[in-house]
Amino acid sequence: MTSRQTGAPPKGTVTAEGRHSLPETIEITTRLSDRDSGMKDLAAEQTAHQTRADLAQMTTPPPLMADSNNGISYGLRGTLEVRLAASPADVDAAQALRYHVFYEEMSAKADAQTSITRRDVDRFDAICDHLLVIDHSETDKAGKPAIVGCYRLLRQEVADLHGGFYTAGEYDLAPLFAGTGKGLRFLELGRSCVLPPYRNRPTVELLWHGILLHVAEHKLDVMFGCASFEGTDPEALALPLSYLYHNHMAPPEWHVRALPDQFVEMNRMAKDDINPRDAARRLPPLIKGYLRAGCYIGDGAVVDPQFNTTDVLILFPVAQISERYKAKWQQKYGTPRVG
Repeated sequence: MTSRQTGAPPKGTVTAEGRHSLPETIEITTRLSDRDSGMKDLAAEQTAHQTRADLAQMTTPPPLMADSNNGISYGLRGTLEVRLAASPADVDAAQALRYHVFYEEMSAKADAQTSITRRDVDRFDAICDHLLVIDHSETDKAGKPAIVGCYRLLRQEVADLHGGFYTAGEYDLAPLFAGTGKGLRFLELGRSCVLPPYRNRPTVELLWHGILLHVAEHKLDVMFGCASFEGTDPEALALPLSYLYHNHMAPPEWHVRALPDQFVEMNRMAKDDINPRDAARRLPPLIKGYLRAGCYIGDGAVVDPQFNTTDVLILFPVAQISERYKAKWQQKYGTPRVG
């Protein structure tokens, strides 16, 4: 599974099914941090109260450090652990993993510096929380437990202090932040990738368990980011792009549009000409997962020649997460029912 920006994101998201089945047991350590609510209206405030009530039922150790980058563990499943990066060495290992997936396995075009360092690096790495999946049954070249998957998480209060979000380079987020999103707290998901042997449901579920705990502990309201299709020919992607446009476009109050100079029309086929089953088979697994959980899609795709992808915007108000998925994660992992 890959997603350069949100999941193959440095910008996009591409996933693949893999192998491995892991035990169904999981141990969870949770940290909660305080903040003021900041909801827009009474309904949203009632939702926030319900979320806090759910969290209050959990055992809560002391709060996280302000930057969350202290390696706190979010869960263990068999030999796999999901946790935040604990050191610069952890971040370096995640960058090496991203290089392997994006540049060696896929067909991203490396500049001279990237080729020399064999690392996928950009300026956002220094300000993000890095969520890692670690296999304690495998070791890396340094003899440490191997990092086999990662996500990059950027909270709005951090982005605002450091020049904004990565996604703002492809989509116009300003109207959203000034409108429906005013007073809400956003989390950008990006640079997601998983090694081929671990591209399976247990690994993906463990990553999402970690993300939802991160959302709960920071009282976040909206997740978003870019997800990617392999390839840079929108016409070759006419079926899945049109399917997303006609069936999952964000409603007017959540509308986000690609920047004018990068906008690629997604409405390339009439709705009546689309076979939903054929379209679903063309969707990357990560995008399928987002859709099942209840995400919206932004207006317009963006072609990224460097990474050989066509990106779409994923927009995920936490309150919109499918009740079925909330119940599944709470029952299976004890994940707080966010939203």
